[in-house]
Amino acid sequence: MHEPEIAALPDGWPRPGADALAHSAKLCRLLAERVKIGDGWLSFHDWMEAVLYEPGLGYYSAGAVRFGGAGDFITAPGLSSLFGRTLARQCAEVLEACGGDTIMELGPGRGELAVDVLEALDALDALPARYLLLDRSAALRDEQSRRLQRLPIRLRDRVRWLDRLPAHPLRGVVLANEVADALPVHRFRRVVDGVDCLGVGMEADRFVWRWRSADTLLVDQVRDIERALGRELPPGYVSEVSPGLAPWIGSLADGLDAGLLLIMDYGYPRAEYYRPERSDGTLICHYRHRVHDDALLLPGLQDITAFVDFTTVAEAGASAGLDVVGYAPQAHFLMGAGMTRVLEELEWADQAEWLRLTQQAKTLLLPGEMGERFQVLGMGRKLSRVPDGFSLYNHLRRL
Repeated sequence: MHEPEIAALPDGWPRPGADALAHSAKLCRLLAERVKIGDGWLSFHDWMEAVLYEPGLGYYSAGAVRFGGAGDFITAPGLSSLFGRTLARQCAEVLEACGGDTIMELGPGRGELAVDVLEALDALDALPARYLLLDRSAALRDEQSRRLQRLPIRLRDRVRWLDRLPAHPLRGVVLANEVADALPVHRFRRVVDGVDCLGVGMEADRFVWRWRSADTLLVDQVRDIERALGRELPPGYVSEVSPGLAPWIGSLADGLDAGLLLIMDYGYPRAEYYRPERSDGTLICHYRHRVHDDALLLPGLQDITAFVDFTTVAEAGASAGLDVVGYAPQAHFLMGAGMTRVLEELEWADQAEWLRLTQQAKTLLLPGEMGERFQVLGMGRKLSRVPDGFSLYNHLRRL
């Protein structure tokens, strides 16, 4: 297998360095072998799993810079501490209401959210006994550990890393910010007489897209979507389904004795996810802050995500015994959870810093930025009231 073909990058895009190309080439050789073993075809689901999570080689498993200005994209915690400070207020409310002692963060990235939440809870005198971080990437764990070293020891001592979900259900808050969108998906196409499944094949030394008839399980999943919509998807319609989404939510529900699970991500309710005009799906790739849809580009060096079907998330939570307590755009949730008060209470050194903070708030809240594109779904157990984040606007009827 030759090195990845970087000539396919559009003009003006940054070219990877020699080490990055060698890394990608190693992953390409492994992928080529899997295509061969699969009789010339590897499902898109398995491709996405490998290019993101293959130990030591996948996008999230290797040591490359992924987040921030030097990486491929920026998350809300990386943009501003306002996000974590506001979430901390929601966490404090829930911890007190359920007698909880634990916050568990899934996919904690560079550790920015953990730092901001712990510092804010310390200021509120509402620290949990434990702050658990669950991440499958050793490289990201190292980065999180270095960042958390800035905290006072009384805060650092509350942090624990997990390899898997806790053996015993916890009481408190589970945070999942931009995690569900990175679960591997099947990419399907509705055809007149059934459903096709997208996969990857090879021509010479190049990866290419190949469709084949879907297996019974995927066909049934698409038909379940159509039954829920009350209509068939038209021939040629392409979209995604995440087979691991409902089981993942079920496992999180099983691990929550009392408290709140917050899923924060970009996505839609099912009726909007599979709208007729959204006929090419929701797949998104990020490379050096360029957004595109070529999931074959530079394996291991770019992020691949799909929007989240929040109706599936809510149904899975309800089936597992959780109460679906709130659904709102990020802007509405952050306002309800107290972002305005967070801004008012912050001290700033000068006018320039105040302008920087207000610009960050606008990016988190405005519809054209993160405010409408990102959604927040809350599901709880043994909660006596709707969390404050959903007190201003609660759009459960959209689910």
